[in-house]
Amino acid sequence: MSPQPGAVRPSPATDSRTDEELARGLVAGDEDCLAAVYHRWSPLVHSLAWRSLGDAKEAEDVTQQVFLGVWRGRRGFRPERGAIGGWIVGITRRRIADALSARTRRLHLVAAAGSSLALADPAARKPDTVLDRVLVLGELAKLPAPQQRVLRLTYYEDLTQTQIALRTGWPLGTVKSHARRGLHQLRRHLQGDEQADHYT
Repeated sequence: MSPQPGAVRPSPATDSRTDEELARGLVAGDEDCLAAVYHRWSPLVHSLAWRSLGDAKEAEDVTQQVFLGVWRGRRGFRPERGAIGGWIVGITRRRIADALSARTRRLHLVAAAGSSLALADPAARKPDTVLDRVLVLGELAKLPAPQQRVLRLTYYEDLTQTQIALRTGWPLGTVKSHARRGLHQLRRHLQGDEQADHYT
């Protein structure tokens, strides 16, 4: 989405085009319009993401994802259904929901695998502590390759089981089986480590 060499582009800060003109240009694939749209609406998108997620990096990531989605989905914009600003806010809400869901799935992996850890410090028993994360990642690396792949795609690439089936070419039932067995193995290994520590 870089400008063409030698092209003269108006500064987004001084762009006087109306929302409707920018929308038409965007749908037509005009990158100048994309730059202006980004300048005009990115502060609102970032603000919405920040308020919902409470994390600056996640808010920045969501903002980038939103405008990537705006560019890729520009031909789906229908002016008769509403203004471009409302369309962008709708995309933002979906991306925020995706980010919250991904966060929940990542925490679920750590919680599901680390729930049996009995750490000396009660405050350290929270599943999102650094120690738990290190233990889980270490045990994840020991799993059979198919189980490890499914869990990594689930919790680190934020894919659903249906998406994993499409990505890998495996039947959905196989993906579910690998996920279930992988989590079971993680729990069993972590419980074994805990019991070994108890007897040393």
